[in-house]
Amino acid sequence: MGTFKEEITLENITDWGLARHGYIEEAAIRRLTVEAMPDTGAWTLIINEDTREKLGLTIEGSVQSSLVGGKISSYPITEAVKIQWKDRNTELPAMVVAEAKNILLGALPLEALDLIVDPVRKQLTGAHGDQPLHILC
Repeated sequence: MGTFKEEITLENITDWGLARHGYIEEAAIRRLTVEAMPDTGAWTLIINEDTREKLGLTIEGSVQSSLVGGKISSYPITEAVKIQWKDRNTELPAMVVAEAKNILLGALPLEALDLIVDPVRKQLTGAHGDQPLHILC
């Protein structure tokens, strides 16, 4: 299949709340536009410590997870981060893997953004066309 990267924007969701209530200017919201690798084998957004620090994300706990080598370790989980791809966005926590060389866009954010991986064209595409479909249960 091969790998590819897509441009996404990550934003500090706490900053968004502060801006919405007038405590900070919208321009002060910490955000990064990054190249992320879609990875259906990862369960959530995976970032490294440098990205967490730049976004000012708070660690809210930890989770046991295994990486490519199969070794199970404990990894920090951040508060929710706003993930934006083109005109779609969602809010999910990120798992921090200090040594991660790539930001990974896992299955949960892909599902929340209503995206699928097109392995032939090596790109993300809408699972239900150009507009995201939100199913409420």
